[in-house]
Amino acid sequence: MPGELWEESGSRFRPPPAVTLLVPVFLALLVQVVGTIAICAWQGVPPRFAAGSVALAAASAFALLGARRWPGPTVAVVSALTLADLFVPPDASPPFLALAFAIVGAIIRGARAWALVSVGSAWLAAIVTAGVLDVRVHPLRVALTTLALALCFAVGEGVRRRLERGRAHRAQLVERRRAAEQDERARIARELHDVLAHSLSQIAVQSGVGLHLFDREPERAREALASIRGLSATGLDEVRGVLSFLRGDDASPRTAPLTPQPQLADLGRLVDQRSALGLTVTLHDRLAGALPPSAVQTAAYRIAQESLTNVVRHSGATRAAVTLERRAEGEDDALVVTVDDDGTGTASGGFEGAGIRGMRERAQLAGGEVSLSSGTTGGTTVIARLPWAGAA
Repeated sequence: MPGELWEESGSRFRPPPAVTLLVPVFLALLVQVVGTIAICAWQGVPPRFAAGSVALAAASAFALLGARRWPGPTVAVVSALTLADLFVPPDASPPFLALAFAIVGAIIRGARAWALVSVGSAWLAAIVTAGVLDVRVHPLRVALTTLALALCFAVGEGVRRRLERGRAHRAQLVERRRAAEQDERARIARELHDVLAHSLSQIAVQSGVGLHLFDREPERAREALASIRGLSATGLDEVRGVLSFLRGDDASPRTAPLTPQPQLADLGRLVDQRSALGLTVTLHDRLAGALPPSAVQTAAYRIAQESLTNVVRHSGATRAAVTLERRAEGEDDALVVTVDDDGTGTASGGFEGAGIRGMRERAQLAGGEVSLSSGTTGGTTVIARLPWAGAA
């Protein structure tokens, strides 16, 4: 249901952008600056070195303010500041959270190359500089630092992939909802077209006849007006029924009985309505009393109805025939509805209007198909082939 899709596609709670930007800065300041001050005081580091170390810790934390807009340069700056801090007393220092946040942020924001090059260069420079300056570094510290950096990269990749999957999933849900809405619009258009095109085309023809015969043959004009009245009432009831069906309250005792879904038994009345004003329509029922499921009957009726509407509106035909038959060939058991006329026919490859599209859609929903071709009498032949048991 569209409502359910909407709930599924709703994004999860996300903190405001300012929070995601400032929290890493605050945590890095808290751990690095406070920790550096404490270690300098404990080890008795000279003030100038202590000030330099605190300044480097604070600068790396504040550099994270540019992580959202410039993730690549930010990880490069933080890597350089971290490298400098390694060779400024005190020897021991708190964890540089700023570098971890910079690495993760750069990978998430698509600056993986910046992170790899910056961190790799800083790490290589640290090893080379320590060798040149003959700075003793315990191998365990080197291993743990390398492992921590690798873990930062792994966390960044994991978060990035999860966000990408989330975006792809939300895009699929939005597309699914859009497709469902499009299908719903097509269904509404199909239902209303089938109901209104039939009634309004008849009303248009009957009103033209009434106007033409009003002065010369008032009795026939009165018959035309009476027919218009009946068609209007029937069309109004059908529209009410369609709207009730679309709202989902077709079980309502007030609206459901107005317009039951048409069945093949109603084709006789449809043919009688069309057999007037110079057009003779005949019905050939070769089903011998056998009937497919109700949904298949409704689809067949609507296809025949639209075909006859097109005959009246476009073909200029004098004769039309509707044929119902069941064709069973092996496992292929189908209801075949054929409507042909002796009118002007249709142009090959011509534009298909809403009516023909609606017929094709109804047939496809029932698991069948509709084909149009030039008729044997010079008009148009419409053949609808629907699975007898309905769509699989």
